[in-house]
Amino acid sequence: MKPIKKLMLSAFCLSLFLGCKNENAEGTSVEADKPAATETTERTGQAFIEDDGSTPNVLQIAIGSPDHTTLVAAVQAAQLENALVNAGPLMVFAPTNEAFAALPEGTVEDLLKPENKDALANILKYHVTPGNYSKEFLTKFKKLGQANNQSLTVEVIDGEPMIGGAKILASIPAGNGIVHVIDKVLLPPTE
Repeated sequence: MKPIKKLMLSAFCLSLFLGCKNENAEGTSVEADKPAATETTERTGQAFIEDDGSTPNVLQIAIGSPDHTTLVAAVQAAQLENALVNAGPLMVFAPTNEAFAALPEGTVEDLLKPENKDALANILKYHVTPGNYSKEFLTKFKKLGQANNQSLTVEVIDGEPMIGGAKILASIPAGNGIVHVIDKVLLPPTE
């Protein structure tokens, strides 16, 4: 190797070594400047990443809707946030607050208790279908396979699809599927 190349290689290695040294200007270790690790109960996952630039996903649509606060509380109680932000496509049938209020008194409060998390998750998964179908396209189906491994019936009444007996009030495209706002809470059949 030529002496010039050796000198340049040595200078490069020296500058790389000095640039990577783990001390700041005061001579204290960078590690000493970091705050001590603290325990946190914050929930993590894709659902908790802030993103103001892309098309809202199905969870963000529900969170942003004043008519779906009960649904959002139920999703949070069942800890299903991360499931609703996956790549999808997901079709979510989102009952309004009025739909939840129409359930027998005390039902929602009972389902939100920690000991009923599994039952609540099952009900919520019954509102999710893999796919991204418009309201009009849903008229072509007799049944939909739901995320809880059960089927939901589709009837066409006066040209409108009725999903498990619920009427679609609005449809909102999402970044990972579509949200169909419905007027009834869908309860899975008991076996």
